Amino acid sequence: MTTSNYGLSFISDTDLFQHTKKTIDIYLSSALEKKSLKALSKNILDPIKLTFDKLVFNASDESIITSEILRQIDKTNTNQIGYFNQHIFKYVQGVSSNWQVPAKGWDIENAELKIFCEMKNKHNTMNSSSSQKTYIRMASKINAEPSAYCYLVEIIAVKSQDITWNIRVDDFSHSDKRIRRISIDKFYELVTGQSNAFAQLCTVLPTVLSDIVTSYSTAENTTASILKDLSEIHPHFLTALYRHAFKTYEGFGSFEC
Repeated sequence: MTTSNYGLSFISDTDLFQHTKKTIDIYLSSALEKKSLKALSKNILDPIKLTFDKLVFNASDESIITSEILRQIDKTNTNQIGYFNQHIFKYVQGVSSNWQVPAKGWDIENAELKIFCEMKNKHNTMNSSSSQKTYIRMASKINAEPSAYCYLVEIIAVKSQDITWNIRVDDFSHSDKRIRRISIDKFYELVTGQSNAFAQLCTVLPTVLSDIVTSYSTAENTTASILKDLSEIHPHFLTALYRHAFKTYEGFGSFEC
């Protein structure tokens, strides 16, 4: 449990600490899956790219392996950040205490305020088909509950906004003030009643993370384990990479660089 005072009025120190820690635990589980050269190589390594990375940017062996681990787990961990951004609203207090993160259905909802939300990390992550499907679902909701509001919450939006969502479906333009696109800062304002609540969270987040990660050494241990596996193939880092990645190719059995 944290001994720090993060000073956010809309979420307790304990809830913020524990939620962030749970996210980190999930976040690091992806790295743990890459704890050996064999595991890292399930996605075939590209030694030519890694050679460019190392020599053009004068990178260390350790940073090359760490970067490759991060590259491979990037999509998974982007989803884990989605978990952090979504599930934190189970703990956020503000104009209403009835914010829920259902196991299925809407990403976030408030039955008291009749607000129902889908959350996306970036404004451009939905293609046309996905956007139309989401809009149609929201339209069905407001037709069934005329007093309901539906929001597409965007973490990385084009700009700070809370606007009517205009969309084309089957070559026709559709809009309804009850179906909206909202940036995450405006959504925090809607939830908490504080215009700068999201900025407050971002201000303290590095401190929260620092309080937690001091007890973790997983990433360093994982990198060291993979470097050890490579050294057993050949003491020269790049030679080992080529011999490992191209072991079935002609001429690489005794390859050296």
